[in-house]
Formats: sequence, C-alpha cells, structure tokens
Amino acid sequence: MQYFIGLSLAASSGMDSGVAVIDSDNNLILLDKLYTMNDVMFFFDNFPSLMYSKICISQVWDRTMLNGKWRILGKPYQLVATNPLIKNREGWTHRYSTRGCEYFRSLVEEKGIEINRFELYLTRQSLNLSSCYKERSPADCKFLQQTLHYEWGFDLPTNMMPMSQLEAIIGALLAKEKANNPENVRKISEFRNFDVIDFVKNPKAVKAFY
Repeated sequence: MQYFIGLSLAASSGMDSGVAVIDSDNNLILLDKLYTMNDVMFFFDNFPSLMYSKICISQVWDRTMLNGKWRILGKPYQLVATNPLIKNREGWTHRYSTRGCEYFRSLVEEKGIEINRFELYLTRQSLNLSSCYKERSPADCKFLQQTLHYEWGFDLPTNMMPMSQLEAIIGALLAKEKANNPENVRKISEFRNFDVIDFVKNPKAVKAFY
C-alpha cells in the first residue's frame, strides 16, 4: 500500500509543525505535531513505510527579525532584487527559509524518497480552501477543518484541531494527486533543488463538472 505524507513545516521550533499521513482512500493514518528538526528527523527515520510513501513539504517562511521597519513591511512584496542600489543585507529579500533542506536532500539522495515542496497559501487557493477570515485565526482554522471534513471526506473530530495538522493534510492531498494524477499537478518554481508544485485544477471541481 502507498502512503502520502504532508508536512507543514514551521519557521522555528517555537511553533508547531504538523504531519499527516493518508492512504489512497483519504483515510487518515496519522496526525501529529512536531517541533524541532530532531522531531522531524526522528519521525521520518522511524516511519516504517517510508519507502512506499510520497512526501510533500510546505515552504517555510523566513521570519528572521529585520532591523528597519521598511524592510519588515517590504519583505513579502520584494519578489526579486532587481535594483542594484538596494543591497540584500542580512538576507532581507529572502522570503523562504532553508530549514530542513539538507536533511530532506539526504532522504532523496540516500534513500531515493520522492519529496516535493508546496506553497501553502497558493495550494489553499487552488483547492478553494481559502476563507474570508484572518489566516490561521480560530475562524479560519474551523473553516478549513469543516471543509476538509464535508467536501473531502476526512473523518475529523468535532473539536478544533491544530492548524498545522490541517495544513499538513493539504500537503498529503497534493502528494496523492502528484502520484495518481500527475497531469493535474504543475511545477511552479524550484527551491534548493526541490520542485515546488501546485494543482492545475481543483480535483473536486473537475469531478463536479463532469
């Protein structure tokens, strides 16, 4: 049996990272929270079906504190450093962190595991999972949990779940789509030699149309 693992990786050990494992029938095999990179490494090193799994890991936002209000406000909108007069001091234009990249690369090169990355907010939009509420707020969390339950058929508890675990389920869905329906998955960019992928169309919307 093949398994699909989604990992919503946090920017630091002070925030929880979520991991979700599903099978081909969208049955939840495992949901958990991880904190340090040692926790992440321990999980993958001891997961018994790793060789039969496809993995999709979220891009990690670089939340390094910057000196200068204009840098803090401008960082999310600075796509590329095209102006030579604006120096990239302290990596302030870096939108994504390299946390865990070396370990994930070792899984690919030493164990032959297939690993892709995904941009969480773009993937939420592609699946029509974006809400009108403030992101990662309790209302946004409840919206995402109910949508995954009613529209995608996941057996989730009624009490509010951690947002990181719900985001990990999105990564697992993308890993499953990449394995079962690769023509509906596109490469949108590359980060540290990992493909960053996303849905071409919402699978639910395609099925509903037909």
